[in-house]
Amino acid sequence: MLETLLSGKRGLIVGIANEHSIAAGCAMALRAAGAELAVTYANEKSKPYIAPVVTALEAPLFLPLDVEVDGQMEAVFDAIRSQWDQLDFVLHSIAYCPKDDLHGPVSECSKEGFAQAMDISVHSLIRMTRLAVPLMKNGGSILTMSYYGAEKVVDHYNIMGPVKSALEGSVRYLAAELGPRQIRVNAISPGPLQTRAGSGISHFDELIDAAQKRAPEQSLVSIEDVGNMAVGLVSDLSCKVTGNIAYVDGGYHVRA
Repeated sequence: MLETLLSGKRGLIVGIANEHSIAAGCAMALRAAGAELAVTYANEKSKPYIAPVVTALEAPLFLPLDVEVDGQMEAVFDAIRSQWDQLDFVLHSIAYCPKDDLHGPVSECSKEGFAQAMDISVHSLIRMTRLAVPLMKNGGSILTMSYYGAEKVVDHYNIMGPVKSALEGSVRYLAAELGPRQIRVNAISPGPLQTRAGSGISHFDELIDAAQKRAPEQSLVSIEDVGNMAVGLVSDLSCKVTGNIAYVDGGYHVRA
């Protein structure tokens, strides 16, 4: 059943950095469930790290997308329209903050750093949604990636906490707006994973250790665990689930 759960569905995956990234785990799970995928890469430097994943996914579209470059996002959706003329789901798994602002106190975050973090991590989801909606002719699903630091203060997560809070707020408002069109918008909130993005956070090893000790299951999650949740949220089994934050963290978020 799982091999055909997403049979006939087509989706866009944004944010694969390498085979170990969360987006890669989601893409592999979505493909294994029968979905056909389009994949993006941020620039020529990152492309070789993503290409092996794209080969394994048998993705017919492998397109450049730097969300800070005018016109690239529109070009991606034009290519999807030309190739498929429809889209069933989008996975948005990108976030960024300049290192100095990420590692410093929230009170010292620069105006420029905050604006860039919000643009790449949050507003790109809004722009992506706007372009995806006309292609979701029979409804659809939009997913993004959050983190517990959006809800509670997590040491060393710093300015990305407020940024992820804005992302989660955007999910709720987009879900409310797009519900009448049968387009669902949800966020997945994984526990900390050993990914390239995670390693950019100061004291990340301490965060990993704390998560493992405090989670009721006392184990870390994997990109495959996150991928399984993505499959469920994209599938018709979740046709009445929208505006939610789905935690995949071994229960860590229930701890006081």
